[in-house]
Amino acid sequence: MAVRKVPARGSVKIVEVGARDGLQNEQGIVSTETKIELIERLSGAGLRHIEAGSFVSPKWVPQMADTPQIHTHLNRHPPTAPVPVTYSYLTPNMTGLTSYLSTPAPIPTTTNQQQHTSEIAIFASASEGFSKQNINCTIAESLGRFRPVVERAREQGIPVRGYVSMIIECPYDGPTPPAKVADVVEALLKMGCYEVSLGDTNGVGTPGTIGTLVNYLIKDRKLPAEKLAAHFHDTYGQAIVNCLVALEAGIRTFDSSVAGLGGCPYSKGATGNVATEDLVYFLEGTGVSTNVDLQKIVEIGDWISGVLGRRNDSKVGTALMARRGAAKL
Repeated sequence: MAVRKVPARGSVKIVEVGARDGLQNEQGIVSTETKIELIERLSGAGLRHIEAGSFVSPKWVPQMADTPQIHTHLNRHPPTAPVPVTYSYLTPNMTGLTSYLSTPAPIPTTTNQQQHTSEIAIFASASEGFSKQNINCTIAESLGRFRPVVERAREQGIPVRGYVSMIIECPYDGPTPPAKVADVVEALLKMGCYEVSLGDTNGVGTPGTIGTLVNYLIKDRKLPAEKLAAHFHDTYGQAIVNCLVALEAGIRTFDSSVAGLGGCPYSKGATGNVATEDLVYFLEGTGVSTNVDLQKIVEIGDWISGVLGRRNDSKVGTALMARRGAAKL
């Protein structure tokens, strides 16, 4: 049986979410030092976009309570990296944005350092039930909260990225109509988000349902593929093949998490995002450039899994580390 090879399609952008979306689901508090080291290591692997934290209430997300310290450290001590990196921070309301803006400004870099930048992100749901469970308000109310945040950020020259969760099915409301997803995506783009990430938050999507959605968004609703990103969790082992479907539809930005870190506290059983190691291996194997050092990402995934005392959920990472171990015998 012949194996289809996807034609070369230039390059893609990978948004690494392990240090935020991944770590926020860990039960024990991860030290600030460990988070900073993770971000620094990821920066050194060629990633151009890394989620670094959330300016949210410590009462609701205690794991992210040290985000101001992390933001300050990255501004004051820019990580060594082969390319400039954009560090992203969730700021779901004006309180979060005010905290973000109060962080000391970046210091000028030396000749051997890259000049990194930062941006903010907002997140909405395509499901009313999940919106009420996750951020305690309706979809319309959440969009109303975001508007002044986006307006203020844009006044300050800060880019804003949007996220839409539960794009396929919600544990509270059931299947999500594609039209509902499109409505929220359009609202975020109209508001001023430069890009919107489509989140299969509980990982129930399949090539059929993901294909139906992305084709509806791009072909029927005429949403530009270059303003969409794919954010697929791997609960049912479908994330990589869903990435292929999104790639074929024209999407060129993919969110992933080193070692498959993550989950969702409001969706029982949901596991982490597609592992960065698996995504890089897949994309490079289809002739798409990621500009990411796979060997470094594999090592980082092995390291952080050991630090956290958890299983490494990257199939590529565990396979390559096992091969490396066997070679030493």
